[in-house]
Amino acid sequence: MENFVVSARKYRPALFNSVVGQSSITTTLKNAIRNNHLAQAFLFCGPRGVGKTTCARILAKTINCTNLTPETEACNECESCTSFNTGQSFNVYELDAASNNSVDDIRSLVDQVRVPPQMGQYKVYIIDEVHMLSAAAFNAFLKTLEEPPRYAIFILATTERHKILPTILSRCQIFNFNRIQVDDIAGHLAYIAKNENVQAEPDALHIIAQKADGALRDACSIFDQVVSFAGNNLTYKAVIENLNVLDYDYYFRVTDFVLADNIPGSLLTFNDILTNGFDGHNFIAGLAEHLRNLLVCKDPQTLLLLEAGQNIRERYRDQASRCQTMFLLRALKLVNGCDVGYKSARNPRLLVEFTLMQLCALNGAAEKKNDELNENSSSDPAPQPSANAQSSSATTNTQQPVSNTPQAPTPQPVSTANVQQPVSTTSGVGQLRKNTTLKSTGGSISSFTNPQQNTTTTAAETAAAIDRPSTPFAQEQLETAWTAFADQLRAAGKVTDHAALTMNRPEKTGDNAVRFTVFNAMALERLEADKTELMTFLRQKLNNYHFTLEIALSKEEGQQRLYTPQDKFRRLAELNPDLQKLRQQFDLDLEM
Repeated sequence: MENFVVSARKYRPALFNSVVGQSSITTTLKNAIRNNHLAQAFLFCGPRGVGKTTCARILAKTINCTNLTPETEACNECESCTSFNTGQSFNVYELDAASNNSVDDIRSLVDQVRVPPQMGQYKVYIIDEVHMLSAAAFNAFLKTLEEPPRYAIFILATTERHKILPTILSRCQIFNFNRIQVDDIAGHLAYIAKNENVQAEPDALHIIAQKADGALRDACSIFDQVVSFAGNNLTYKAVIENLNVLDYDYYFRVTDFVLADNIPGSLLTFNDILTNGFDGHNFIAGLAEHLRNLLVCKDPQTLLLLEAGQNIRERYRDQASRCQTMFLLRALKLVNGCDVGYKSARNPRLLVEFTLMQLCALNGAAEKKNDELNENSSSDPAPQPSANAQSSSATTNTQQPVSNTPQAPTPQPVSTANVQQPVSTTSGVGQLRKNTTLKSTGGSISSFTNPQQNTTTTAAETAAAIDRPSTPFAQEQLETAWTAFADQLRAAGKVTDHAALTMNRPEKTGDNAVRFTVFNAMALERLEADKTELMTFLRQKLNNYHFTLEIALSKEEGQQRLYTPQDKFRRLAELNPDLQKLRQQFDLDLEM
């Protein structure tokens, strides 16, 4: 009985051109050999099963070949290539650092480096899983790696580059191997199946390639496993049955039920999935991937991100054409939330079923109806103003100017709901609107009006603002109300806001105008946050709802101001040096 050789070893690449999915690295190595620009230390890093050790062996065989081909490939006919292919080459040494990671192992390797090659130009040392070396072994290897003999070349391979000392990294040429694409893996599996006389469906090979997660060695192992199960006829059904993978058909059926708002159908499909032995968490993860693929198919530019066979691609395109983009985004959000909370749920099955019910509420038919309603509403003529709005407008036009003294409001033919609405901080009489843009003598000015709010006011709001009193006030009344508000902030624990309000005193610049100057940007920011509350408090205290508040940043912002006791003492000591002597003599401290 002939010994079976796994596909990963039997079809292991022997030339640079046969390496799968690493064309940029193989091209660089061939150019280095052709131009005689070989480094003396290489570091191959990347995920498992992507060709690191394979490329190291091909490089070792090629640089010692005495009869290179025009494509810079080994001839496989010379004495060096023959001895390498049979495993009898004395110029190539492989060391597994996972089991030979001590200082003695590295010292033994260094002793071998001193012996020149008996045949060929180079002695190549391949150290696999080099990150497993101990720190002492790395340090023993540093000098030899930095200044090796001209005939010695070191090739280090690792899956965890971050564990290697920076002093080692700085002495190597680093090549980063990428995960192999699904199409490249599927193509290589098709080549193996053809040589092994296995009839394989393209969709079946794509499933194996996706299951391998970018590792060609894993894909070859899965291929051998499935062939042992299904024989020489490798079908899509056989692959998903052997690998315990949920069929694409389940996800297409669930999505069709969701689009049709069919809650019973989606729940029964999920029950079939559980009955067949699949885990609910795997179903949710696969459903999220399915929705992502549908979203990818919505745009031709992102269609390249879809990793599936040709037949499955057509089904994705067909179903994606029946899904709204907003529906897919909302569905992805729901499914992702279910995925996150699955492990912590007391009843995971109920969580998945509830998610399916919510998905049915997001069906595309309802969104299409909403879109049609939005289109119809946008094509309708603009609605005419209501009778209440017309009466309010008429009343406002006949309103007399308001004096500065408080007056009783005159009864108006306006609806009660409109009269009792609270006054908007951005609305009022026309003079308030004109004062929203203020000029500053010192820099930045913040007006009372919020620019993000809608500045359009109704006639009823304007009438209500005119009815508010506008009692004249004195400077002393303003300062008293201002101090009372600052005391409230301090009692509430807002010490910073209290300091911003008390660093200066407000100034009455007109009958209905107040100006307050701050000396730094932080105080300006704090007052911006408290402005609405401050204006409401002052209007109630002063019984004046028509005055404006102007907050300006002083020109003295760049000058140093004295806030802390240390700053004040330092300034006084500069004016009178005896204060510093007095403090030192009596060993005094500043009271905070």
